[in-house]
Amino acid sequence: MSSLDNAQSASLLKQPRAVWAVAFACIIAFMGLGLVDPILPAIAKKLDASASEVSLLFTSYNAVMAVMMLITGVITSRLGMKKTLLAGIMIIALFSALGGLSNNIWVLIGLRGGWGLGNALFVATSLTAIVSLSNSGVAKAIILYEAAVGLGISVGPLLGGELGAISWRGPFFGVACLMVVAFVGLTVLMPSPKPQAAAVRKKSSLLDPFRALKHRSLLVFGIMACFYNFGFFTIMAYAPLVLGHMGMDEHGLGYVFLGWGILLAITSVFMAPVLQRKFGTIKSLSFMLVLFALTLAAMSIWTTKEWVLIAAVIFAGALLGNNNTLLTTAVMNAAPVERSTASAAYSFLRFIGGAIAPYMSGKLAEWYNPHVPFAVGAGFVILGMLVVLINKKHVMHVDQAEGH
Repeated sequence: MSSLDNAQSASLLKQPRAVWAVAFACIIAFMGLGLVDPILPAIAKKLDASASEVSLLFTSYNAVMAVMMLITGVITSRLGMKKTLLAGIMIIALFSALGGLSNNIWVLIGLRGGWGLGNALFVATSLTAIVSLSNSGVAKAIILYEAAVGLGISVGPLLGGELGAISWRGPFFGVACLMVVAFVGLTVLMPSPKPQAAAVRKKSSLLDPFRALKHRSLLVFGIMACFYNFGFFTIMAYAPLVLGHMGMDEHGLGYVFLGWGILLAITSVFMAPVLQRKFGTIKSLSFMLVLFALTLAAMSIWTTKEWVLIAAVIFAGALLGNNNTLLTTAVMNAAPVERSTASAAYSFLRFIGGAIAPYMSGKLAEWYNPHVPFAVGAGFVILGMLVVLINKKHVMHVDQAEGH
């Protein structure tokens, strides 16, 4: 048994060069997401913006991503994975650099939308690329992808806090520089497709993601992810503003979200596969969603207690790491459609929640009090869990697919 375990663990690391090239680019790209988080209070102060206006930096980003996810398959099927990844990286670099030069919150909100365009091309294609090019199976490929995402997210806030302490513009320029590094790395390390492979590449249709959502299982996971993202982006977009209002600076926020990202990375790689093997995806997902909802509920009760919020944010990283890996693996096995199409359809629904939640959180705090956004986020997470449990008979097949 031990020799079998060693072979299984080794297979995760024995990947083609192209897989490592994309994983490296994922680390750099998701560092960009974490870089911006610690400077949200500073942006609000420097640009004289309200909490709901600052939250629109996430809303515009996620709204554009949601829509663009529907056409990433069309673009990738015509340009190929490598060119699509490089195009996404170039767009992120351009709009992040322009963001660092802006002096108006509404201009910055618009530029974040452009950033979301680049991220849509990169995120959807990178997951498909790693799963398609990997030689260790879907489950292990997704673990590798989530490990790259977690590593990038964990390091990003620390670097963002350091750069943000110098100027709120620093992280934006930092993202642009990191994207240049990712562009060079991907260009050098990822081989171009062979001419004959490009010639026979199947062209995707704009209707493919909508056709994919006719499969009940994929639709259920997409709706669940939409509600789950209400909680996720309450942590990402609203919690930093609350902590910043309490006096926490860029350094402090950077360290808090460093802890969040480290736990996210560790659990996505080491804990999620264990839960999946022992209890199955559906039971594990449901349990993690309940714990996440309880964490948000605790934050809504003790919103004025700084240490509670810090501990809750960091602990939430462990729950989100498990959820991300379990959910992504389930989606890849949910419906008999191409993985790129399944990813596009699922991501469209997922990022709708990510677009609404940040702005809604800011507005709820303005209309009522700082406690309400966390309570509403918890309610949406529970609603997501109920969607899965009500449709359990339509999604249970993912456990058999993963076991096989």
